[in-house]
Amino acid sequence: SGGDLYSYIKQRNFKLPEARTAELMHKLCAAVYYLHSYGIIHRDIKPENILMTDTTDNADIKLLDFGLSKILTPKEKCCDTYGTISYCAPEILLNMHYNKSADLWSIGIIAYLLLSGCLPFDHESSEKEIMRQTIYDAVPFYHSIWKHISPEAKGFVSSLLQKEPDKRMDLCACLESDWFCKYNESVIKIRKESHQISNVCKFGIYSNINEQLIKRHHKRFSCNI
Repeated sequence: SGGDLYSYIKQRNFKLPEARTAELMHKLCAAVYYLHSYGIIHRDIKPENILMTDTTDNADIKLLDFGLSKILTPKEKCCDTYGTISYCAPEILLNMHYNKSADLWSIGIIAYLLLSGCLPFDHESSEKEIMRQTIYDAVPFYHSIWKHISPEAKGFVSSLLQKEPDKRMDLCACLESDWFCKYNESVIKIRKESHQISNVCKFGIYSNINEQLIKRHHKRFSCNI
């Protein structure tokens, strides 16, 4: 009932507190981790495909529209050119083979938008110019608003908006990031302590954002190491 994420931030003049932005991005990363754990690449993550449960400042998010999604084996890559230009990873625009890290680029673009109120690569009338910027231009952090954004948030965005897919931060690193740790230290601490358990057990910890659920998973599986 809260409309999509783009309408949500537009109603707030594209200004969200950094703590709220971190909360929303943490939830989005957990949702995408869940999808990727099943081999699903979304391929069209953007604010219009993220719905808000209500119009309040504490609204939850729901990721939807799997019309372009695809199931990949761990080493498989795609070659289809899909997605929305402003949120597309460079490798897609270059017609290269790509994998699930393309979704991570889209997450980085959304984080940039929520933090600064604008897109990093944009043009009023030319998609070709957006593509050129995405492929060749550095992430623009020169706007004055970035002076008021924490180094942790900027580092989060920078780590995702890497032109080379192999250099992009993965989802486990996202969910353990210093930025999220600032606002949810106890959850991140549990995740960081869970490296020795199996991937199956880790799934419950990394795909949840609820502290009590994570603690329950951690307690249960730590006994089985």
